Formats: sequence, structure tokens, C-alpha cells
Amino acid sequence: MSNKKINIRDLSIDDIDNIIISLEEKAFRSKQIIDWIWNKGIDSFDKMKNIPAKILNNLKENYCINQIKIIQHQKSTDGTEKFLFESVDNFFFEGVLIKSKNRITACISTQIGCALACKFCESGKNGFERNLSIGEIFDQILLMNKQCVENNTKISNIVIMGMGEPLLNYDNVINFINHITSKYSYGFSPARITLSTVGIVPQIKKIADNNLKINMAISLHTVNNNKRNLIMPINKKYNLEQLKEAIKYYYKKTGNRITYEYLMLKNINDSLSDAIALAEFTKISPCKINIIEYNEVSDCLYKQAEKEKLNIFYEYLFSKNLIVNIRKSKGTDINAACGQLAKKNK
Repeated sequence: MSNKKINIRDLSIDDIDNIIISLEEKAFRSKQIIDWIWNKGIDSFDKMKNIPAKILNNLKENYCINQIKIIQHQKSTDGTEKFLFESVDNFFFEGVLIKSKNRITACISTQIGCALACKFCESGKNGFERNLSIGEIFDQILLMNKQCVENNTKISNIVIMGMGEPLLNYDNVINFINHITSKYSYGFSPARITLSTVGIVPQIKKIADNNLKINMAISLHTVNNNKRNLIMPINKKYNLEQLKEAIKYYYKKTGNRITYEYLMLKNINDSLSDAIALAEFTKISPCKINIIEYNEVSDCLYKQAEKEKLNIFYEYLFSKNLIVNIRKSKGTDINAACGQLAKKNK
């Protein structure tokens, strides 16, 4: 039998509760442990000053506290900050702080690399290594928020839009959300968390069934199956018809408005006919549309759509009374913008 200790930061809230139950201790002790591990972010069990010796000895015997570390911190001219993280097993992944007038948004990763190989995205160019654990996902918030606190600010919003497909690391992502929103941890409002997916149909329905109170964004980019097959291979497994049914199911179950992310690629999905088709697609449920300016990545044939076409596209959608925004790219000078995150040690 292996004597390898388990990283306590990779346990769910239920797992912590079960430790306390097994020790026949009072239930509030699990809440204290959660506060120390995930809220205060301690790196040693000895720092748990209000935990009885019996519990501490059990924790020390069976568990460890592993944390990722920041090995590079870059700042953009527009205020965006990018962090290169290293795991305890020497893998690398990135997270970003995006600053605007009234908020600081943390964009976090859920996988090291990505298996989906969307043709416009840097994250999948070197393949997939592994899923990030609950603790590794949470640590990105912990470490980036420490940087904010040093500047008398704090993270106000979280977008799960960094490296990887969150719904292919479903259990760890959901447990991270449970931790970050727990009143014994950060107490973060689910309404300030947005999860972005390319459209993993079964998991979208699973989120709907679980009535998870976060925001859902779909990386759509086109409503033409042939075009989507070309730029997003996942469409061959879950095509637009299947995705449409999943979105209908999600809205019926939750009543939540979907956000569509639409990356504008020159001469690929930027025509007026593309806008007309998109407007028709979005009739399935209330929604918001974010038009995204493309950020070119290495060895990619695609180019940024012309401003005139982008504006025509926007004006048509706006004329149909749709909620639509043009999302300006931030952090492009440090490769921190949408689609530019990678798993390399730079």
C-alpha cells in the first residue's frame, strides 16, 4: 500500500466533513479547516491555531499541503497582468488579471494544455498534459488575489476561460466553485463567476440539472457546421444542432441567460450573412453576445477581421434588439489576451 500523502487542497468540502465525522469531532471543525486551507491559504498544518491536537495529528499523518507558485509575473501597458504558475510536479500554466474601471477579473485555467485543438487558439497547440486539481485551480485565485491585496484591491469577478476546457475537468471545476463560494472560504458570489465552454453537451445539461448558479458562456464563433468543423474540431462530436438542444435544456432548467462568445476571423465568419444566421440561432433563448477581436497566435493562418466588417456585423445584431458588445482585447503585448495563453515556461 502506498504511503504517499494526499494533498488536502484537492479534497472537496464533503471530503473534509467526512474526515471530521470519522474522528467523531464536532461538525464546526471542518468549517475551521476550510477557513485555514482555502480562505487564509496556509502552507502548514501547524498554523491552524484553533484546531485540536487529535485532528492536527491525523491531518499531518495522512495529508500534505501542496501549493503552486508564481514563477513569472508580467504587466501589460494597459494594466493587465499575466502570471506563469508552476505545479509541484513541474508543469506550467497561466492566469490573468484583467482590470477595468469598476472591477478586477481573474481569468483562470483548468487544464495544462488543451486537447480540443481549436485552430485559432494557442493553448492547444502543444497538446494536453493533464487536468488541474481543485487546489491548483483555487491557488490561482489565492495567489493573484494576494497581488491585488498588496495594491489595496481585490478580485471582483472570475472567468473560467483560461487554458483548457472546464467541462472536461468537470468534477474538479465544480468542487473549486463550491470552495470559492463557500461562506467558510472566500464567500464569492456565483453571480460573479462565468464558465466558458466550447459546447460539451452532456456537461452543459449536467450543470443545468445541478442548478449551478454561475454564468454560462458558449464559445460559439460560427453557426455554420462546416465552418465550425474547420476551426473547432469538437463540433464533429457535438454539432450545432446538439448544442442548440443543450442550450434550450439549460435555459428551461435554470432560466439563466447564455452569453455567446464570437471571435471575428477575417473572411471566415465576419460577413453579414454570418450575422443574420447568428441572430436566427440566438432565438432559442435570451442571450448576450460578445464579439471578440481576434488575437493572432503562432503558426496560425487566420487574421483579424476588418473594422468595417466588424462594425457592420455589430450594427445588424444591435438592430435586432440583441444585447451585443464588442470586447476589446487586453494584454496583447504580453500574450495575455483571449486565445494566447500557453503551458510553456517562457
